[in-house]
Amino acid sequence: MEEMYTKLANDQLATYEKQFKALADTKRLQLLNLLSVQGEMCVCDLQEELEMPQSKLSYHLKIMTDANFLHKETRGTWSYYRINSDHVDSLLSEQLCCILKPSK
Repeated sequence: MEEMYTKLANDQLATYEKQFKALADTKRLQLLNLLSVQGEMCVCDLQEELEMPQSKLSYHLKIMTDANFLHKETRGTWSYYRINSDHVDSLLSEQLCCILKPSK
């Protein structure tokens, strides 16, 4: 029986590394959870809800945005964030499961 295994290039592995590092933090997981429940939120509301100083929140939002987990939209002086559902779905896809756990 032929095994289905996809060998990834180093740049693909580096992309996954960046994404999993972004998820390896309780505050960032809390942020994702909050946005998954609330939908889109203003940075001012996120700051209040997460009880986090603006500088720390900005740090976490940048990591999550750079890893493509969040969409950011600026309206006037405020930034609004929402989950990039397409990216999250692709990360949780069958394709990634097959990369991490090849069929036997």
